[in-house]
Amino acid sequence: MPTHAYHQEKRRLSESELAANRADLPKLHRDNEFIDAYRERQADLSHIEVPLLSAGNWGGQGLHLRGNIEGFRRASSAQKWLEIHDGEHWVEFYTDYGVDLQRRFFDHFLKGEENGWDEQPRIQMKVRHVDGTTEMRHEDAWPLPGTAWTDLRLDIDRMHPDAATESVVSFDANGDGVSWTTEPMEETTEITGPVACRLFVSTTSTDADIFAVLRAFDPAGNEHVFQGAIDPFSAVTKGWLRMSHREIDERVSTPYRPFHSHERASEVIPYEIYRLDVELWPTSVVLPPGWRLSLTLRGSDWVYDAAPETRLSNFKNAMQGSGPFLHNDPSDRPASVFSGRTSIHLGGEHASFLRLPTIPATRT
Repeated sequence: MPTHAYHQEKRRLSESELAANRADLPKLHRDNEFIDAYRERQADLSHIEVPLLSAGNWGGQGLHLRGNIEGFRRASSAQKWLEIHDGEHWVEFYTDYGVDLQRRFFDHFLKGEENGWDEQPRIQMKVRHVDGTTEMRHEDAWPLPGTAWTDLRLDIDRMHPDAATESVVSFDANGDGVSWTTEPMEETTEITGPVACRLFVSTTSTDADIFAVLRAFDPAGNEHVFQGAIDPFSAVTKGWLRMSHREIDERVSTPYRPFHSHERASEVIPYEIYRLDVELWPTSVVLPPGWRLSLTLRGSDWVYDAAPETRLSNFKNAMQGSGPFLHNDPSDRPASVFSGRTSIHLGGEHASFLRLPTIPATRT
């Protein structure tokens, strides 16, 4: 059999050919702010009909977690499962726990083995406790059936379920932001599911970024952080939204999960008040009595100030709470626009609040 294809003379590509073949991803992102440029690359998840197992990590904020859950929710597959674990990205799913799960799934669907997979609950998750332990939980749907959606109003200096005083809290977009904290938990409280904020915001500039961080504190006031998929100093959860990208996609948004269309820029007039519905990524944590939750709003990525100098060899930045997923490109965040003063409007017709997925103790 002729093998002439293997003996053809190798030709080195010219510099211009190499350049034409390269994709400058950072430049592509900077030059294509809206979804239209990437719409043809987006998968239509509703077309997925094959058996599906999606595995996520509570600490995967900014990485895979959103896609894991959206893939499970929106796929049309009649046979689909969601698993969510904790810890580093490379541990659970690639060792005995994860390998066993994958093997049973593939053995059942690829080899036809009757190994009990058809009895596997649709959702398997490890609910996180602040002492570092987890509780295996099996569920039938996402969000969890019986979730009590709890709205905590942002008041001048605290979060609570009652009406808030009409007021304004402001912060420098380049500073540490502002925080609201709950009263101590009166009983053991589980938060598991998607989280959202509705905020009424104004800025002295023509645009602003809002970073929302949900944090946990023990009775002594010490912050508790979690081992994330990459960063060992991760908050309970977090989310972010640019004011000019506040337009909601009403077709798919829900009261607990805002979707943003990202099709065009909405005008931001200095000092005008705008409603922002901010998605915080799904989470799971059980807080004992006496613990508190805190919501921090700021104009840049959150930094856990108590983090020691910790670096991974394949990332250039230190691990300080946001891993390598930073929003610090000066061409995307020019100081002339994103160094204004941001105000959060509270109470009355501007009732800003945090929406939490509380799991009733009687249910669990």
